[in-house]
Amino acid sequence: MAKTHKPSPPKTAEIKANRVRRRALRLAQRLAVQKEKADRSERHAGIRREPRVGLPRTRRASRR
Repeated sequence: MAKTHKPSPPKTAEIKANRVRRRALRLAQRLAVQKEKADRSERHAGIRREPRVGLPRTRRASRR
C-alpha cells in the first residue's frame, strides 16, 4: 500500500523570520568568500608577474 504524505506544519512568523535571517547570512558569507578568493588570486597574480631580482625567470632542469 502506498504511503500518504504528512502535511507540513503551518509556517509561523517566527519560522519565516529565522529562514530569512539564515538566507541573508548565507548570502553574506558567500559574497565574503567570493571577494576573498578574488583578492587572493589578484595578490598571487601580482606576485608571479614580477620577476625576482638576480634570478632567471625560467626554471632550469636538474643537471643530474
